[in-house]
Amino acid sequence: MKQELKQMLAELTAITGLAGQEQQVVKHLLELLSPLADQIEVDGFGNISAVKRGNRPGPRLMITAHSDEIGAMVKSVESNGFVRFHKVGGTLDPLLLGRKVLVSGHIGIIGVKAGHMQTPEERTRVVASDNLYIDLGVDSAEAVAALGVKVGDPIVYVAELATLGGNSDRVFGKAVDDRIGCAVLVKLLASLQGVEFAGEVHAVITVQEEVGLRGATVAAYRVNPDLAIALDTVPAGDTPDINTNKELPIHIGRGPVIQVLSGGGPRGFLLNPCVKQFMVAMAEQAQVPYQLAVFSGGNTDASAMHLVRDGILSAALTMPRRYSHSPVEMLDLNDAVHALQLLRQICLNLPAIAELSFI
Repeated sequence: MKQELKQMLAELTAITGLAGQEQQVVKHLLELLSPLADQIEVDGFGNISAVKRGNRPGPRLMITAHSDEIGAMVKSVESNGFVRFHKVGGTLDPLLLGRKVLVSGHIGIIGVKAGHMQTPEERTRVVASDNLYIDLGVDSAEAVAALGVKVGDPIVYVAELATLGGNSDRVFGKAVDDRIGCAVLVKLLASLQGVEFAGEVHAVITVQEEVGLRGATVAAYRVNPDLAIALDTVPAGDTPDINTNKELPIHIGRGPVIQVLSGGGPRGFLLNPCVKQFMVAMAEQAQVPYQLAVFSGGNTDASAMHLVRDGILSAALTMPRRYSHSPVEMLDLNDAVHALQLLRQICLNLPAIAELSFI
């Protein structure tokens, strides 16, 4: 299963899917999910909803994974052919200089001032994205137009999936967040073929998660599930630059994370105690490792879904990743396998969802 997930992850991360322009990713996932679903459709917002029905009636479970990735879009083109851009999602300024990017299908480089010409102050200063540009190898705005590059076109990192030299289970590349969740959803539906269970599993690929959890809001209203689970990634806190115990006690390779709290303020998420108990029980029944964590630095689709209609019981099941929102997001494939096993256990026990309540 690890190798199958790795292969699918490589295929999915190779596709450009900037938030708001996920069409190619959605098209590919539609082809993968169609043979596995009893019903499948793409809504007006771009979310895929693939339904797998059990052989008996029961609760509706909705599991989301988002298809979009961070990046930028073309803002303007200078007369000498250099492209200016606007960031989309959580793209980080310190990681942009000198990067290879794909601009509407064309390779480009985010330019960097020659070190020989930089002042001592410039050599230690982060350059804001507004002051950066992309070199497409042409010398005029007309030549850029001839390439078909227009304002609003997507820009993403060029960084194919690769394996760490010391551990073949650890892979890295761009858009691992959350193409690994998409891959797990496909494999989950495949694992339910010919299996008897009660209820419905709605595997939903959401769009525009990176810019405000927008697709999940639309999809949750439409499906109105009895339980919604956001399948995503979460930063790991086990690197030397993070105080693991004080700041973020999440470790890569120690199992998927059941988030007890995420984000903060009105867009945060607090896990319902009965859902926490259910998720832990399912993990223990499946005999998979898991981590409970408080993560205040970001959100998942769960933050949007639990506020839809009159409130939807929700959870966030996340896979630890290092080097978040970079071209080298790192994941341990064992965490993905264990997330898949936990979700499958939940699917086989859907009637228990009907017993969940706030009190």
